[in-house]
Amino acid sequence: MAGPTDPVPLAALRPAETDRMSMIRQYLRIAMRWRYVIIGAIAACVLIGLVITLLMTPKFTATATVEIARESSRVTDFQGVDREAGVLDQEFYQTQYGLLRSRALSERVANQMRLVDDASFFELLGYTKQTPAFAKINGRYNAAGRAERQRIAGELLLKNVSINPTRLSRLVDISFTSPDADFSTRIANAWADNFIQTNLERKVQATSYGRNLLQRQLGLQKERLDESQRQLVAYASRQGIINLPAQNAGNGAVTSERSIVADDLATLNAALSQATADRIQAEARNRQAGRAGASTEALRNVAINNLRQRRAELSADYQRLMVQFEPAYPAARAIQSQIDQLDRSIAREEGRVSGSLQADYREAADREQALKAKVDQLKSNYLDLRRRSIQYNIYQQEVDTNRALYDGLLQRFKEIGVAGGVGVNNISIVDIADTPQKPSSPRLLLNLLISLLAGLGLGALAAFALEQMDEAIADPAEIERRLGLPLLGSVPKVEDGASPRDELLDRKSDLVDAYLAVQTNLAFTTEHGVPRSFAITSTRPAEGKSTTALALATTLARAGRRVILVDGDMRSPSVHHLGGVDHDRGLSNFLTGDDAIESLTFTMSDLNFTAMSAGPIPPNAAELLTGNRLSLLITRLLEEFDHVIIDSPPVMGLADAPLIAARVEGVIYAVESHGIRSTLVKTALSRLASANARIFGGVLTKFEARKAHYGYGYDYGYGYGREKKG
Repeated sequence: MAGPTDPVPLAALRPAETDRMSMIRQYLRIAMRWRYVIIGAIAACVLIGLVITLLMTPKFTATATVEIARESSRVTDFQGVDREAGVLDQEFYQTQYGLLRSRALSERVANQMRLVDDASFFELLGYTKQTPAFAKINGRYNAAGRAERQRIAGELLLKNVSINPTRLSRLVDISFTSPDADFSTRIANAWADNFIQTNLERKVQATSYGRNLLQRQLGLQKERLDESQRQLVAYASRQGIINLPAQNAGNGAVTSERSIVADDLATLNAALSQATADRIQAEARNRQAGRAGASTEALRNVAINNLRQRRAELSADYQRLMVQFEPAYPAARAIQSQIDQLDRSIAREEGRVSGSLQADYREAADREQALKAKVDQLKSNYLDLRRRSIQYNIYQQEVDTNRALYDGLLQRFKEIGVAGGVGVNNISIVDIADTPQKPSSPRLLLNLLISLLAGLGLGALAAFALEQMDEAIADPAEIERRLGLPLLGSVPKVEDGASPRDELLDRKSDLVDAYLAVQTNLAFTTEHGVPRSFAITSTRPAEGKSTTALALATTLARAGRRVILVDGDMRSPSVHHLGGVDHDRGLSNFLTGDDAIESLTFTMSDLNFTAMSAGPIPPNAAELLTGNRLSLLITRLLEEFDHVIIDSPPVMGLADAPLIAARVEGVIYAVESHGIRSTLVKTALSRLASANARIFGGVLTKFEARKAHYGYGYDYGYGYGREKKG
């Protein structure tokens, strides 16, 4: 895997991978580069906007404000069927806004204001079409076209009216705009007045319609109620179902209807319960009377109690006599006889009480059995009635439903008859329209702002379009963005009247600083630092490749390196001019077999490096480069020098540059700023790639920072630490 300092093969370079400039900086650069185009577009649009604004007819807007209160329409509504209030409110107000914008309202205003036959109205609002409806007879519009003119008048009014609800309120602004301030005021007020009138008329129509509708529904519902009642009575007659009418209870409640069978069953069931209780009580008394000892009934009997009291008194007298006399004593026998008589009387009386209790028990039991038999019979009759009452209840429910609907419709009909639904108007005028004192349009500042924005937009579009059409490499960032080459540096343009050699002799010149930066970046392209052998080429002549070769040789030599600069352009040599020598001996001599390298070189003492001229111009330079003599030369030169720099010929149209590039470690590509199209550079780079050449990077030559709108940064970098020239 290649290290971070490896040169990047040309085939692996992609613009998308090397585009490191931020979008904002790129846009600013484009804007600065084409600033005059943008300024021109803005100025033109602002001027056009100003002229159009001054030529526009002033228009005046008058506004009337109305309040629309929420009002529920309950002509045919019943309790429990209302929709949600929020949905109803939204529907209500949207309906009102639609009515305010309706064609019917606009034509009503046109008729009321007598605009249909007013020629000045159509002229005022700019309607100039000549149709048969606007044909004049004796100076007046014909009557046959009135309907068409009314439609057009309504459309003109609608086109110039605006309905603007005030947010979170019930207020609505009605605005009308026209060239006449008084006319706008009259139309806005007329619009509000006619809206209120149409609202009242719709209420009257709704009330009349509601009364007629309810009256028809009442008739239909009455027929349904009568029919259901007839069905109920007929079925009850056939089935023998007789119900008692509902009655008012003591607490104010009303009882429901009850059948006779159910009423009798309830009565007899209550009697049976009482008879059962009586029988149980009689049975208990009878059982008690049958047990030994005095029963409760006997103890409560007055006659028995009197007899027992008398017996007790006689028994006491008898006991007193027994104290003194024998039982045979006559007085004692008489008392004993009375006691026996009383015992017989008590026994008879107790027997009579017991018989009475038995009779009461039998009577209670018989009565209970009789009532039970009747209740059982009524239960059977009631169950049969329940079976027969199923259909009866269906008929009864239908009667109740029809009666409820009929009563509701009748009540609503009475309410409409009393109120009429038109007592209160829910729409009122809050503010009438006042005559506007100044025009609402045209708005000069707004139009100028729109023109400014439009000009800015058009200028930006034009700038981007020109940027896309301009293929010239303008700034260092485009070396990476457009060509996909690593940027080694940018070199300033040599000032007029100066030569690159003179600039290189001044160690504080901008040119020296720029090439020192290129040398520094070049040191990161290989693992061993600055490549030992490399060529410098360009797309076409005069792009600064020779200056770049001379400058890098100079900076490397000043860094203590042994450097030789070889003029590889045997078609148009230039290095010998720098040394002030002839090119009768040089590269072409070695390529043709002359191995005396020392005789082919010369020293540039002021720049401290060795150079080799191109030699005599051969007729077949490309053929000389196809052999292995160039590789042999580079190998022998590297034995004596640290760096071999070849000033290669340009790529386009020649085969020399790819042949040289294939025999060195890599190539530095010089691109002239604002001097060549990027498509030509890409074509040249493709030729180098086909020769398997390695491109260390690109150098942007003849770069003018201020012209490319990089003034501060690049000027500061080039001139840092030097005093300005006087």
